[in-house]
Amino acid sequence: MARPTQDRFNALCAVVLATWVGGTAEPVRGAAPDFATFCRDDSPRIRARLDVDDREYRQIEPTLWHLAAVHAAPLAAMSPDGRIDALADLAAFVERLRDEHADRVVLGEGRLVIGLLDPDRGLDPREVTTIAGAYGAEATVWKQGAGGPTGPDTKRATAAGFLAAVHEAVRAGTPTTVVVLGHGLPTEIQSYSIRCDELAAAILGGAQQGTAGEGEGPTPIDLSTLVLVCDDCFSADFLENLGAALERGCARRGARLAVLPACIAGTNRDRYGIADLGEKFVPHFWKTCIELYYVRRPLPESVTLVDFFDSIDTMMYGHGRAPIVADGRVTGYRLVDPDLVQDPVVFVSLDDAGLADLRRILGLPPDAPLPRLFDIG
Repeated sequence: MARPTQDRFNALCAVVLATWVGGTAEPVRGAAPDFATFCRDDSPRIRARLDVDDREYRQIEPTLWHLAAVHAAPLAAMSPDGRIDALADLAAFVERLRDEHADRVVLGEGRLVIGLLDPDRGLDPREVTTIAGAYGAEATVWKQGAGGPTGPDTKRATAAGFLAAVHEAVRAGTPTTVVVLGHGLPTEIQSYSIRCDELAAAILGGAQQGTAGEGEGPTPIDLSTLVLVCDDCFSADFLENLGAALERGCARRGARLAVLPACIAGTNRDRYGIADLGEKFVPHFWKTCIELYYVRRPLPESVTLVDFFDSIDTMMYGHGRAPIVADGRVTGYRLVDPDLVQDPVVFVSLDDAGLADLRRILGLPPDAPLPRLFDIG
């Protein structure tokens, strides 16, 4: 988890510059407004068509901007009013998905938690086992040199053990949450040099394909029991690449992918993860998770996706920004230090009906390729 340099980010707006990495589409450079322009010109017109409060719109605004950039070409072909209507429909689509997936359990009784921790000044295994145990979840944490069967002496052996554990959890159909805390790159878990294709292969290798019925072929691969949480640099990029790798892997196997895992990125696209540096790296995102869902009492029965795209997102919004208070309430935020902004992202899997809705909103052909992994803020 690297500390960003000032010259890299001092020109960024309140959120990251979005890039589409490893997906099936490329943003049209220069055809979409930057984030500040989008907020100034498009957001007021979109919001006028929505029934959301300030906080909720703030949470989905970067998603809408990213979608506007990725799909700039079909949106540009619309009339100005038609483009805003389409963006408002996209916002409503995002809101619908947030409602549908809100109760998806991330930490709860009966879940298996598989952790992978950076070996160099990273957190201790108990930073994962303790919070998992508070919710009745069984945790196995892999960290080089941590001792015991899950603390091999080499990075490669640790990576192999971790990948085997994920493979077995998927094979067994056990509801599982994978937590990765460490250094990352857009295409790999850098701490252990695990490429997104390697993790995808471990997941798909464990996925069981039965027979749907005579003449119907194999059943689609359903990875809905799996949740991935990555708190490292470029984690949104990595998870998008992982989603693309899972789709490619299914295609190579001649299998149909029905459901991708839910994915939570501690950092937005093209962003470093930020940590407090001392005896240990203490990542801001995971520290927030522990503060809200272990330190504060009483604890909820489980931690669900809504806790990440609502409460955790709200607390993380304070990094790099300061609230503007008027008449005793927060009326907005001002950017103080763009280096500290990392804004988490939650991704969910689109089903066939969701993909069809997205194509319809964008005016795309019925067979237009779109990734299943979808950002809901």
